[in-house]
Amino acid sequence: MSAGTPTGPGDVERGSAENAPNPPPAEGSVLAPPTEMPRIPYLVAFGFAQFALFVALLGPVLVSMGIKLISLVGEDDAPQATGLVLGVGAIAAMIANPVFGRISDRTTGPWGRRRPWIIGGSVGLAVALLAIALANSVVVLVIGWFIAQVLANAAFAAYLATIPDQIPPHRHASISGYVNITQNLGILASTYIASFFESNMLALFMVPAVIGLVGMSIFAIVLPDKPLTVKPPRMRARGWITMFWVSPRKHPDFIWVILSRLLLFVGMYLFVTFRLFWVQDQVGLDLSAATSAVATAVLIYTIALLVTTQIAGYVADRLNRRKAPVFISTMIYAIGTLLLIGVDTVGGFYIIEAALGIAYGIYFASNFALVLAVLPDPDNPAKDLGMFNMANALPQSLAPLIGAVLLEVGSGGQNYTLLLGVAGVAVFVGAMAVLPIKAR
Repeated sequence: MSAGTPTGPGDVERGSAENAPNPPPAEGSVLAPPTEMPRIPYLVAFGFAQFALFVALLGPVLVSMGIKLISLVGEDDAPQATGLVLGVGAIAAMIANPVFGRISDRTTGPWGRRRPWIIGGSVGLAVALLAIALANSVVVLVIGWFIAQVLANAAFAAYLATIPDQIPPHRHASISGYVNITQNLGILASTYIASFFESNMLALFMVPAVIGLVGMSIFAIVLPDKPLTVKPPRMRARGWITMFWVSPRKHPDFIWVILSRLLLFVGMYLFVTFRLFWVQDQVGLDLSAATSAVATAVLIYTIALLVTTQIAGYVADRLNRRKAPVFISTMIYAIGTLLLIGVDTVGGFYIIEAALGIAYGIYFASNFALVLAVLPDPDNPAKDLGMFNMANALPQSLAPLIGAVLLEVGSGGQNYTLLLGVAGVAVFVGAMAVLPIKAR
């Protein structure tokens, strides 16, 4: 990202003797620190790429995989099968993100550090989604989704690293808000695509796949991704193993940020993974009506998010504060999740989704800027951002597996009360994990 000392928020805290930034790298080994925002065409391509990738990647997580599994194993066994497929795939994401982040940081050649992985990962994801659409067994779905997650995270790790590569530190909160908007527009679009193509399995997966490939390819073409001019030293086997370790003593803020994010996303995915089935079971809708209700709920969530995230990002940049908004928004999300326990109407579902959207809009704009401020190695950001994204991927693995067990506790059907209770408590503890962070 930059040569020398970073200039983003939280530098005072990281400049202590224990948390001192890494020394400047060899001259020419990294790009000069960005000082100006890229032009509008770049930002449009950047936003569309994020939108497109999330259309392709989150559709299966939210709705499409559930529909596919209902067609294979029936409604009774679909929740547990969904937990298995998505859980195994998320393990792949957890490993692939930091690994490909490190590879991206070290990539040499005329195409630059990020571009080869953005394009290659997007092409691979499209092929894997085709295999999923044509799959005729749960085993094939598990294998296909595992491969899809590996390749998607190869692209995403490189894409995410373009933020510190191309965006000046004093605009990180604003760009985080923009990323949050495009991500959630992608999620919204994926739910409506799933609703529209519910009975056409090939289109259900391949329309999002094509959108993802086009969006990421356009961004890769626009990206001013200059190649490394100095070849990194050879990395031995021990280095690949230790890349998954960040010292809590040297970088406590980074560890607390990861822990908080991990707990929030455990709670989030405990509900999101089973939301379609929850609407069917607790609200009493059939599959078609439930799919439509989920799409409307995501629309409401996204509108609430859009209203708050850009404002929150602007305010966070102006006040140079990230920690307080992250704490407050995480607490709101915990309360909203717990309130879902008493919801048994579509209207109540929509109200809670609006509250969760407001909370997440505030959270994301400030949280990612906080992460960028406490990176252990800001000059090679993709690996550390990959480590951070393990806090996104690990919950996608844990939550489906844990949720499948929680739903089976007790008798009388699926235990959504326990599921949502555990989800709300996890998010609350995630809010508490923000408090020890010293960076602002």
